[in-house]
Amino acid sequence: MNLSELQEGQVATVVRVRGEGSFRRRLLEMGFLRGTEVYVEKYAPLKDPIELILKGYHVSLRVNEAAWVQVENVRLGAT
Repeated sequence: MNLSELQEGQVATVVRVRGEGSFRRRLLEMGFLRGTEVYVEKYAPLKDPIELILKGYHVSLRVNEAAWVQVENVRLGAT
């Protein structure tokens, strides 16, 4: 499942970041590493971007950018 498919209030674990180049490197540097838990805080009013919480800080990604992150163990909950 992709990160972009999650709903508000769901938590998932990062499996991998697809792609290559500077964008993939930037996601990895921001903490989207295998095993990291990501909480979907909220979507913007027009459903783009997504506000996420990982490793204690807030990150906003566009939906098409979040589609590059594969996740598993999706559940409801807070961080």
